[in-house]
Amino acid sequence: MQTLLLDEVASTQEWLKKAYKEKKVTPPFALYAKRQTRGIGSRGNTWIGQEGNLFLSFLIERAALPDDLAMESASIYFAWLLKEVLKDAGSQCWIKWPNDFYIEEKKIGGMITSIVGECLVCGVGLNLVTSPKEFGVLDVALSAEEIVKRFLEKVEKKISWKQVFRKYSVEFYKNKSFYTHIDKSKKVSMRFAVLNDDGSITINDERIYSLR
Repeated sequence: MQTLLLDEVASTQEWLKKAYKEKKVTPPFALYAKRQTRGIGSRGNTWIGQEGNLFLSFLIERAALPDDLAMESASIYFAWLLKEVLKDAGSQCWIKWPNDFYIEEKKIGGMITSIVGECLVCGVGLNLVTSPKEFGVLDVALSAEEIVKRFLEKVEKKISWKQVFRKYSVEFYKNKSFYTHIDKSKKVSMRFAVLNDDGSITINDERIYSLR
């Protein structure tokens, strides 16, 4: 996968979407930056881009993804692949459904995915060295360059959703003491959430999909 590093960008995801639409880049392509000034988080929130942290987005054709991966679960899929990279380095991070990276009770990053034509644009922000007071940082020393290299290599292996889901489901119980947002305004407890095979969850007989 072709990779580009920039000193600063407003949003790696918006830069990549624009470049793709203007036919300046072709998939597979990854962009990461040393600093990000207006990163995109869940539900339209801004992800603070402090230098030394990871700000990465990559562009990949849907045809290059596993045949059994539902697009609604792409963020879970890619988050788990990155989690495994971090775990291999000794990290204790886990994935809060559907797309957030946590160390114990504190969020350290997130994954967000959108569809652009026949491609997915996936963005990830991860606190490697510093964070706002209410957030956490990664518990192992890894540079952004190391993470990007190892993660993209794993993406290119085209690991099946079935394999990822089997491992992810074992750790899903860690969500039980947390809440999730169904939309921008409705927050619900995960205490009785049931994880379905396609990555969606069921709460109070309502099936909820990750749309991030």
